[in-house]
Amino acid sequence: MFRLDGKAAIVTGSTRGIGRAIAEGLIAAGARVVISSEDSADTERVAAELGMPGCQCDVTDDAALSRLVDCAVSELGGLDIVVCNAGITGKPGAFAEIDMNDYARVMAINLRSQVVLCNQALPHIAARGGGAAVLIASLSGLRGNGRINAYALAKAGVAQLARNLAVEWGPRNVRVNAISPGFVATELSQPLLDNAEFMARRMAMTPLRRPGKPEEIAGAAVFLASDAGAFVTGQNLVVDGGTLITDGS
Repeated sequence: MFRLDGKAAIVTGSTRGIGRAIAEGLIAAGARVVISSEDSADTERVAAELGMPGCQCDVTDDAALSRLVDCAVSELGGLDIVVCNAGITGKPGAFAEIDMNDYARVMAINLRSQVVLCNQALPHIAARGGGAAVLIASLSGLRGNGRINAYALAKAGVAQLARNLAVEWGPRNVRVNAISPGFVATELSQPLLDNAEFMARRMAMTPLRRPGKPEEIAGAAVFLASDAGAFVTGQNLVVDGGTLITDGS
């Protein structure tokens, strides 16, 4: 039920961290995956390492997103799965002090790009008889935070986007779900991993008492993309070691 043999997929932001882990998870399950990031050299390198096609894509560029979908259809013969993973955190701080240019960029990359890519990709998925979209949201979109501003707002929007698209595309056998990772150990989170005070506080709030691993997010993505998740749509799957449900005691 978890196999993806013969399936064709796109994963944005798939040259490192969670995105690369998701691409590797889909490949291990049998899918072919177009590797993509805004950095052409990174895209080419990782695509070669994984033996998959690559397509450089700045997700703020609608034409580039269209080319990414065209690349998948051309290279893989169609499209069954799209994973909208590319994102940035932006500048931390209170909304009262927010840099609106940074706000606009965070929204463009984390939310708008997912709307545009799904609009480009889902008709192709439906034309193949159905498939799945997995939108990467965040635990920060489900909790209040005094420092995570536009990022949290965008990720809350991603979860709602999954619900709306699930309603729109369900009749054509296209399932759309979100994943909300908690704190995951990646290259980008290394400064926080090195911060003993932060880690002590955050792990005390997490019942499993450890950060997540990228491959644990990948496992959730494989589930949602495969027949194992064939009756799951419009959901926001929280993968956070329990942080959301605890009071820290």
